[in-house]
Amino acid sequence: MQRALAGLRKYQAFPRTPPPAPMPAIAEAGSAALRDYGGDGPALLLVPSLINPPSVLDMGERSLLRWLAGRGRRVLLVDWGWPDAARRDLSVAGHVETILLPFIEAVGAPVDLVGYCLGGTMAAAAAGFGPVRALATLAAPWHFAGFPEQARADLAALWAGARTGAQSLGVLPMEALQSAFWGLDPARTIAKFADFAALEGAAERAFVALEDWANDGPPVPLAAAREMFEDFLADDRPGTGRWRVGGRAIDPAALAVPQLHIVSATDRIVPAASAFTTGARIEVASGHVGMIVGARAPATVWEPLAAWLASTGNRA
Repeated sequence: MQRALAGLRKYQAFPRTPPPAPMPAIAEAGSAALRDYGGDGPALLLVPSLINPPSVLDMGERSLLRWLAGRGRRVLLVDWGWPDAARRDLSVAGHVETILLPFIEAVGAPVDLVGYCLGGTMAAAAAGFGPVRALATLAAPWHFAGFPEQARADLAALWAGARTGAQSLGVLPMEALQSAFWGLDPARTIAKFADFAALEGAAERAFVALEDWANDGPPVPLAAAREMFEDFLADDRPGTGRWRVGGRAIDPAALAVPQLHIVSATDRIVPAASAFTTGARIEVASGHVGMIVGARAPATVWEPLAAWLASTGNRA
């Protein structure tokens, strides 16, 4: 406990450098922006989750976005931004309809979609509409009945306790969701700060960057939070073919585009049992975040993703 408290104090006092300036936006929709990370070649549009900032895809030396931009792709990122009042009534489906689909059209050319976490769920919905060539997801849920029963019960209790406050605010604060993440492994939450107390150099900076990301982020618009907890986690509408976007039920098996789903076998946030069952599948042993920014991420996720996208382009 002494080591954990020392690590926590060290984390709080650690000197931060200002974050880099946002990449230029080629389109905007209220507080959301479509950011251009450069690169030449076919357009590749990455869709992050509505939970936590998109910076996990652009984290210093472990930037999947910048790595892809250097490998024959024009890389674009959906930056959901901080939800304004107009977005409080937007469900997850509403974000697809009013933000993601217009962003895809704004590119002016067919895109390959890559979605992370809930962003993969949203990307799958969008893939049946605009000009999309291929769909890849990373640690994305679709069959929400695949979450452990205890986890679904705990999340239902969290929503029951937070719903009244969220209705008053018009949003669900990130702090409410963070308590659910901590609850997945309380001992690990303590142990990671005990370990951090002894870290130095690059390992220190990487820990702080990742922990700042995990503890930061905009609130979730009220309608989107309600849909996540009630329609997805409690009722599994996506997994049972009852989630409707743009007036139609979404069925990944009916998509006319190639699909790749990269799944973490050890993911405690989005368990493997909740993943898509369509298209090609790659399983990795890294966790939900480690598969994106961990030391093995380039070899186990980035390279296979880039190779699949290249092969899909050749088939097209």
